[in-house]
Amino acid sequence: MVRRFIRLLLCLIGVAVLGGGAFYLVTAPDPLPESRWAGLGAPDPANGQMVFWAGGCVSCHAAPGSEGDAKLTLAGGLALKSPFGTFHVPNISPDEKAGIGAWTLAEFGNAMKRGVGPGGEHLYPSFPYSSYSRMSDKDVNDLFAFLKTLPKSANVAPQHELPFPFHIRLALGGWKFLYFSDQPRVALAKSDDKIKRGQYLVEGPGHCGECHTPRDALGGFQADQWLAGAPNPEGKGRIPDITPASKSIGGWSEADIASYLETGFTPDFDSVGGSMVDVQQNIAHLPAADREAIAAYLKAVPGR
Repeated sequence: MVRRFIRLLLCLIGVAVLGGGAFYLVTAPDPLPESRWAGLGAPDPANGQMVFWAGGCVSCHAAPGSEGDAKLTLAGGLALKSPFGTFHVPNISPDEKAGIGAWTLAEFGNAMKRGVGPGGEHLYPSFPYSSYSRMSDKDVNDLFAFLKTLPKSANVAPQHELPFPFHIRLALGGWKFLYFSDQPRVALAKSDDKIKRGQYLVEGPGHCGECHTPRDALGGFQADQWLAGAPNPEGKGRIPDITPASKSIGGWSEADIASYLETGFTPDFDSVGGSMVDVQQNIAHLPAADREAIAAYLKAVPGR
């Protein structure tokens, strides 16, 4: 009887070890090889600056309350409240100790496109790498070069304040297994070069879906509700539906949307408000052709 019990116990331990090993293999950080980032050629910081504005980096990484040129000092420190706890935005200035000044291109690229930190750790998807995964290697390289031209800051952001079990980074591998992808968010019935450019900007660096798409209980996108609007993750109110079926912008033309992104004024002469103010001001830096491409894509996605 004792031998049977011991054998059963050993079997259960073996199953647990094998199961744990399988879970780790499936959910372990999956960085891109360093060779991926070799041979890209000299970066183009001017293009990197456009990627910077498309990605809205200042909206999260500038020090809270900063204005004007001070916003280009990406000191971090902004607190992002969520149902999973409070995330504190890190310093991504070129400071070698407090920021990313000592990072290699491969480390930066893996953070952007794989959600893997320089120590090989999973990064929390409060950093929208699930969108940035769609960015081209060239744009990542150019963005990294531009960030190096910005002022340094020695500010060290606080640690995230996350309750159990969300503070366990290993569990993020399971989240990535369920939700992480670099494939297009939607299949478009009509897709010319202009719309494809808009899709790249919206689904990639612009990460518009991070706010405009509802999520399930684990924080993953509800894929069939892409851009259909969602509860405000940081408080009261709702982020609007921006598909062609939207009650707010569904009746706007492509020209109306492009003008709104440039000027901040709606077709009926209302003005942009809330967190969209920063987004609009960032996108206003882009070439007119990019704003027009975003508008074309938003008119081409399925209405919800």
